[in-house]
Amino acid sequence: MPHSQWQLHTAKAQLSQVFDAALQGEPQRITRRGKAAVVMVSEATFLALQHNSKAAAPDFLTHLLAMPKQPVSGDVMLPPMKVALRDLDL
Repeated sequence: MPHSQWQLHTAKAQLSQVFDAALQGEPQRITRRGKAAVVMVSEATFLALQHNSKAAAPDFLTHLLAMPKQPVSGDVMLPPMKVALRDLDL
């Protein structure tokens, strides 16, 4: 049965086995002094995770534009806010 969790000194001694398991798509957890430290994954898995995290998070402008169009303060309706985008030179 292949390992999926390793102590650091064992992972060093069995690096080829840890590496091969990660390439097979099974994340390999490596602990240091009994505490979780790192996870070794294949490059393809890492890139997929990185892409998914960026795709799931809206950019800052989208986040701002998702604000309610007509803010409510208690039961009093405030007048609608006008949002105008402009170019900035940085």
